[in-house]
Amino acid sequence: MEKIITIEPSSVVGLYGSQNANIDLLTQIFSKLKIIARGNMIKVMGEDSEVEMFEERIRLLERHLEEFGKLTETDILNITAMEDDSFYRLDGSDSNVIVHGREGKVVKAITPNQKKLVQSAAKNDMVFVIGPAGTGKTYTAVALAVKALKNKQIKRIILTRPAVEAGENLGFLPGDLRDKLDPYLQPLYDALWDMMPMQKLMSYMEDKVIEIAPLAFMRGRTLDNAYVILDEAQNATTSQLKMFLTRMGKNAKFFITGDITQVDLPKNQQSGLLQADRILSKIPGIDFIYMDTKDVVRHHLVTKIINSYEAYENEQAELEKSRREKRMAEQKLKNTEHECAD
Repeated sequence: MEKIITIEPSSVVGLYGSQNANIDLLTQIFSKLKIIARGNMIKVMGEDSEVEMFEERIRLLERHLEEFGKLTETDILNITAMEDDSFYRLDGSDSNVIVHGREGKVVKAITPNQKKLVQSAAKNDMVFVIGPAGTGKTYTAVALAVKALKNKQIKRIILTRPAVEAGENLGFLPGDLRDKLDPYLQPLYDALWDMMPMQKLMSYMEDKVIEIAPLAFMRGRTLDNAYVILDEAQNATTSQLKMFLTRMGKNAKFFITGDITQVDLPKNQQSGLLQADRILSKIPGIDFIYMDTKDVVRHHLVTKIINSYEAYENEQAELEKSRREKRMAEQKLKNTEHECAD
């Protein structure tokens, strides 16, 4: 029997190994077969049963590479030695694991509210995640999207952000539109780079399986069979947020993440995220997850910084309230004096 097995182009490097080391190992394991690997095709010749067994194991190796982001000699030996086609997992016992990223990195829900987000995503098609910096809002949402794509539950991932300058003017930067917008979208690239091999990510982006675009580019579209994430939603106006939410198509899940303490909109524009809870919270299928400083997973100083800013802002609010009450009391006294004089 002679058979040609086609491999996903983005999986070739990881599956074949450095200088075809993995193919050489498979040739030793399946010593009765003649194996020739060219590009993304493997030509196999031998007895029918051996060829079929080889193809089954190649598909399992592909799945393992897709799941864990790497393929070691030990993985190959374990998977090819299995007596049935059950999928070999290194860390299947941890129910909090969302996805395995590059070089076997485990991405999982760590904090109580991150776990609540994962549970909510399984039950609801639209989830708002609101909380301070460093709480894993976007990172967890991206991990859920990557998992759904790997499991073929969806056909694409769309990540978007409002192109609002955070106190800086980037319009003077040289380059085309993509060059000017990339600084706004870099955090989304960072999350994706953690979760899948670079070659596969580039392939997905080239084929528009994964799309990263400014919020304004969502207008007029219908987003079907997709996980769609709006990041930095506190910088979307009410009309922009309404426009985005109404892009939802069939078999779609929407995640809206933001930090209402870091609104960069001009003072005459209101954040749509601030209104969303009041307007949408009673609709079945929409959920709101609120994160706080206990969910911060960055450096321990980040939690202290956030707490200090909150304390300062509360102190300033109390001072402003006290000044306002004092001004009202003074005005009332003046009014009383005028009435007495009359």
